[in-house]
Amino acid sequence: MSARKVIIVGGGVIGAACAYYLSRSDWSVEIVDRGAFGAGCSHGNCGFVCPSHVLPLAEPGAVRRTLQALFRKNSPFYIKPRVDFALWSWLWRFSRRCNRHAMLDAGKGIQALLNSSRSLYDELMREELFDCEWETRGMLFVFQSRRGMDHYAETDNLLREAFNMPAQRFDDAALLRLEPALKLGLAGGWLYRGDAHLRPDRLMTCWKRVLELRGVKIREQCEMKGFVGGQRQARALLTSERELAADAFVVAAGALTPTLNTHLGCKIPIQPGKGYSITMPRPGICPTYPMIFEEHRVGVTPMKSGYRIGSTMEFAGYDTSLNRRRLDLLKEGARHYLQEPFCEPVEEEWYGWRPMTPDSLPIIDRSPAFANVVIAAGHNMLGLSMAPATGKLVAEMLCGAETHVDPMPYRVGR
Repeated sequence: MSARKVIIVGGGVIGAACAYYLSRSDWSVEIVDRGAFGAGCSHGNCGFVCPSHVLPLAEPGAVRRTLQALFRKNSPFYIKPRVDFALWSWLWRFSRRCNRHAMLDAGKGIQALLNSSRSLYDELMREELFDCEWETRGMLFVFQSRRGMDHYAETDNLLREAFNMPAQRFDDAALLRLEPALKLGLAGGWLYRGDAHLRPDRLMTCWKRVLELRGVKIREQCEMKGFVGGQRQARALLTSERELAADAFVVAAGALTPTLNTHLGCKIPIQPGKGYSITMPRPGICPTYPMIFEEHRVGVTPMKSGYRIGSTMEFAGYDTSLNRRRLDLLKEGARHYLQEPFCEPVEEEWYGWRPMTPDSLPIIDRSPAFANVVIAAGHNMLGLSMAPATGKLVAEMLCGAETHVDPMPYRVGR
């Protein structure tokens, strides 16, 4: 008896994880991607695997801070002025989630995937993914001002009480002893020892090697055009090349998923949130820890083979330009904190579209149009952190097995 076949639309980290766990469940797996495998938002992000990031963006006070940011010249958050009804509908839904009850409810769904993935990554690094520069030092949140440090103490208390996610506090001189690459005069920082990091492009190279060894076929430069089927069952995927028949399908197209709404039978509430990064060699005084400078919305990642500055959030639609102003903000933000915030030569300047949902929860559910089509998209800024758990959950759903996390928070019609 031949193995059941599944086709995965999307060759990013979510699609790769789905392919891996489905192949382990005795499915014959094929990935199709309109570009190159691993070349989208999975390529140049900061590489954080961060169980600490349980709180959604929609939280009390987020609307006020967002409006204030729009009028600041050097704000890390930017909305490109335009007539875009989908964006304004998204912002309205986001604003309705900015309360404590909704925040805590979303946090539970986020944490389930983060904690599962963190454990699964440990297994994967032992068994499969050996060459992606995996490090488990933790994550350091650094604050320039005493006001910022004290405000985060409230967040730390919330994370301790509601999510059992405590951080270790380091003030003034203690912070410099922990991380000598920082400048003098900073207020302090909070260390999450359970977080980890890796190099995303190396991860995707590892995934590709492992998947091909498991017999997964990867079809690049192949664009999805729709499904062929009826009576709530898809029989084949219509692509720019030809029809590809399968027993089941997974749509893991990231920020591009809303372009497939007609075929999926629903409106996917995802907006592309454009993030940026700059990759370079390790500076002479290189940080030991990956860090987030919360007051400037900048992250830095010291990798074994390089160094990356990243973040900002730009809602500019599917804009393909590289905004020089946003790249400069990354350097300016890092300059406040590090003795050597960047160095030459720059190896890569990059942007990627993060798939942002109003409640910060991904969509992992069956399509309303086809019972054998599963959507796995909308992981916001945590796709890398949530990928293994998402892949395992999708495999469990298609196998009809008991799921290792409750899928209810991720349903498409929530």
